[in-house]
Amino acid sequence: MARFLKNKEASLGQVPGELIFIGEQKVQETSIRILDYDQEHLNEQYLQDIKDGIPYKDSPTVTWLNIYGLHDTEFIKSIGKAFGLHALVLEDISNTGQRPKMEEYDDYIFFVLKMMRYDEEEGKIHSEQLSMVLGKTFLLTFHERPADVFEPVRDRIRKQKGRIRKVGIDYLAYALLDTIVDNYIFIIERLGEQIEDIEDEILESPTQEVLTKINNYKREMNYLRKSIRPAKEFILQLSRLDSDLIQEQTVPFIKDLLDLVSQAVEVIDTYREMLSDHLNIYNTGVSNRLNEIMKVLTIFSAIFIPLTFIAGIYGTNFEHVPELHYRYSYFVFWGVMLTVALVMLRFFRRKNWI
Repeated sequence: MARFLKNKEASLGQVPGELIFIGEQKVQETSIRILDYDQEHLNEQYLQDIKDGIPYKDSPTVTWLNIYGLHDTEFIKSIGKAFGLHALVLEDISNTGQRPKMEEYDDYIFFVLKMMRYDEEEGKIHSEQLSMVLGKTFLLTFHERPADVFEPVRDRIRKQKGRIRKVGIDYLAYALLDTIVDNYIFIIERLGEQIEDIEDEILESPTQEVLTKINNYKREMNYLRKSIRPAKEFILQLSRLDSDLIQEQTVPFIKDLLDLVSQAVEVIDTYREMLSDHLNIYNTGVSNRLNEIMKVLTIFSAIFIPLTFIAGIYGTNFEHVPELHYRYSYFVFWGVMLTVALVMLRFFRRKNWI
């Protein structure tokens, strides 16, 4: 399946809002995990049915529902019905090829962004779409599979680290966004280390293998850029959003997050330029190497042209060639050829051609 654009053949001609799963199924069965908490109490469990989560919808506690598996459209519909989500929101959740974005509705805010994972063995970045619905007392997160980067946030909730148990649902949404952006920067740093190290390889040995590495890194950086630049746009929107769902005390944290994601975008652009420079250095190195080879071959050709001329004269079939009957003609012949070769080499050296 394409990485930069999902195959939308199944949705061609469908009515807007029609729920069709677009993407790769990554789990066999869907599941729901809930964390409901306040300063004193914490309830963490898996729910058998979304109906079991409805009582938490209007509770005064902070309710975080993790939904795993997007392939079951009826399951997604039931969640949308339980929490009053718009049909277009459900359509975006089921389409894993969505561009990162933010949409504001009357009583909730909808986010879409990508969670990244770097496989060092493959040298490839894998992504998973995350959809978030931020309500007044609840937060819904829709994952393609159970494995995600939010375990440190859950650990902070369990151990009451920091301020997360003392503030509202909007701070929880910020904490999740912050974790995703931190993971972006971690991946960029890992790739950046390898990109910086490859310059030595280019200078020492500009082989085809090095060229393949450069092209692979360019592809992965472009893939990162495709996801992170739109994320920066919607975090900028979020920092300027005038909504009752975002408390004033959370806004400075979101602005700090904007600085962080802006830094990530700038670093990506820097590494993309660096890779372009690496490619130029590689091409220059290959050209210089080819020029050195051609220079040596040209020197040999230039030396052998007069020698071939001399050998051609004395290799003719004319009967009367005076030197043929001279006793030392063979040695004189070699002496002349060596002298010519040495004189030409000395001339090339004086001209700094070799």
